[in-house]
Amino acid sequence: MNVLVMFLDGVGLGERDPSINPFCAAHLPTLQGLLEGEQLVLAAAPFEGKDATLLALDANLGVEGTPQSASGQATLLTGKNVPARIGVHYGPKPNSPIREILTEDNLFMQVRSHGGTAALLNAYPPRYFEAIDSGRRLRSAIPFAFHAAGLPLMTAEDLQAGRALSVDFTGRGWADQPGFPPAPVYGLEQAGGVLAGLADKYSLSWFDFWPSDYAGHKQDHKRAVDILESFDAVFGGLVQAWRGKPRLIVLTSDHGNLEDLSQRMHTRNPVPALLIGPHTVRARFARRLHDLADLMPAVMDILFGE
Repeated sequence: MNVLVMFLDGVGLGERDPSINPFCAAHLPTLQGLLEGEQLVLAAAPFEGKDATLLALDANLGVEGTPQSASGQATLLTGKNVPARIGVHYGPKPNSPIREILTEDNLFMQVRSHGGTAALLNAYPPRYFEAIDSGRRLRSAIPFAFHAAGLPLMTAEDLQAGRALSVDFTGRGWADQPGFPPAPVYGLEQAGGVLAGLADKYSLSWFDFWPSDYAGHKQDHKRAVDILESFDAVFGGLVQAWRGKPRLIVLTSDHGNLEDLSQRMHTRNPVPALLIGPHTVRARFARRLHDLADLMPAVMDILFGE
């Protein structure tokens, strides 16, 4: 069994309103095909179909205030209710208490300790590592957890060798950046196929897609629609490449944002858990899912029967 987590930062399940929710304005044939004509909105969950399952996960976790990236991502990665433990939703980057929680234990550590393999399939440019090393930048929760597990982040060399993908999947954004090393450029559906091939090599793969949260904060409706339509095409290539195989794709998020462009801040909406794979695998995975803290134990159960 292989599990690929497609992490879309800042994506909740919102209202069926195309004026504020780009999931209702964009042309998303892959997502709507998986949902058998339905849109990725709150009213669609729960859903059980031929190829996909959709659940709504609580991102508030019993804590007042608006969910934030660091505490939400740390909850996904540790199976612990991090906002409850530290007493607040916190972000965007992890503070000392969250870093301690991620260092104690996290999903990548657990996969390795059980004899599995894990990969964060994003390639990071040289200036990212330079900023980290100089102290000008802090790692966000996902790369921090990966680093804490003793695993190296992918580099420009990995991108060039076809071992990782840029955040836009295609490499075009990377190639257009002045001073960036050369990068291969893929078509959208082709990039999805490449992603499937990379994820085939690991027990657990994770892809961190942050442009969704960025577009939400900018309240840029056109940009949000463009991002979602491109993602949908990549996702289509991925789903097609893995169709009929003993594989599970989990599309999820840390908090809401992009689904409501009427305001700049995060939302308290639930986030999606969209599962694509064999029905028996989806059913076993879905039975454990209620909030963000349930992702880690569900992944470990599927991979190692725990």
